[in-house]
Amino acid sequence: MSATADHAEERTNLAARLGFEPGQVVQEIGYDDDVEQELREAIEAVIGQEIVDEEYDDVADVVVLWFRDDDGDLTDALVDAIGLIDEGGEIWLMTPKTGRDGYIEPSDINEAAQTAGLSQTKSINAGKDWTGSRLVTPKAAKSGKR
Repeated sequence: MSATADHAEERTNLAARLGFEPGQVVQEIGYDDDVEQELREAIEAVIGQEIVDEEYDDVADVVVLWFRDDDGDLTDALVDAIGLIDEGGEIWLMTPKTGRDGYIEPSDINEAAQTAGLSQTKSINAGKDWTGSRLVTPKAAKSGKR
């Protein structure tokens, strides 16, 4: 396998490890120049289509929410994101890593998630500058849906 293919597989595997699956509709909120482009590309490679943007007018299977400390109220953003996902869907909250501009304390993420009615199931390294938190509705958490 070539170095390029190895790199592509590594990216695709990150998206697969996050639970993305072929055919899913993934909606992205909070996109800006600072997001992790390799993760976006990996998600698109796994789902087999482009990520839809904030203008998408149907429900999604997964929302990827890029959120920085100065983006407003995290609880409000999570409540809005819940309205965008299908029942049993999930939200991947992407926040800047410790020490990066826009960093959010893990306790603040947990509090906002709970207030919005979500459960945090895991956190991952989502790239050089971002951490991801998988948030699900209580129904999804109980059903064991990934």
